[in-house]
Amino acid sequence: MATVVNHDELMSKLIIIRGNSGSGKSTIAKHLRRELGYGTMLIPQDTVRRDILRVQDVPDNPSIQLNKDIALYGHSIHYNVIIEGILIRERYGKMLHELIEIFDETYIYYFNISLSETLRRHQTKINSHEFGEKEMREWYIEDDQLNILGEVIITDEKSEEEILALILSDVQ
Repeated sequence: MATVVNHDELMSKLIIIRGNSGSGKSTIAKHLRRELGYGTMLIPQDTVRRDILRVQDVPDNPSIQLNKDIALYGHSIHYNVIIEGILIRERYGKMLHELIEIFDETYIYYFNISLSETLRRHQTKINSHEFGEKEMREWYIEDDQLNILGEVIITDEKSEEEILALILSDVQ
């Protein structure tokens, strides 16, 4: 006998992971999706903006709407959605606020990692040869929090394992 699923009772969670380039957010997001398993969607901002649309990260670029549309699709099929990226407040803040209003539960993490630690972490990345310290310094935005109640600030002191454990503890 088949099990009947009442989709009206299913809830979807939105997990926002933001921070500067090289802060560790993409690594955590990938681990988090693997730990949460099936029914979890990961939307990497860089993939949408650079690989799918190939647009510059400027105000009102079309990747903002596509990130939102993908997240809304995840919500419509009752998936948990992880959206991760630099997601600069000035450009992506409105879209993120709109998503927060739609999802049943929202968890927001901002990687407030120092420039020196960001530069150190960047050196461990596979694509570290694509850009260097000069670009990292130009792109670095200090304290770009959304300033939303419940936003969790991740600092240099937490290890990758501690960050993943923290987020899993929050969302499960």
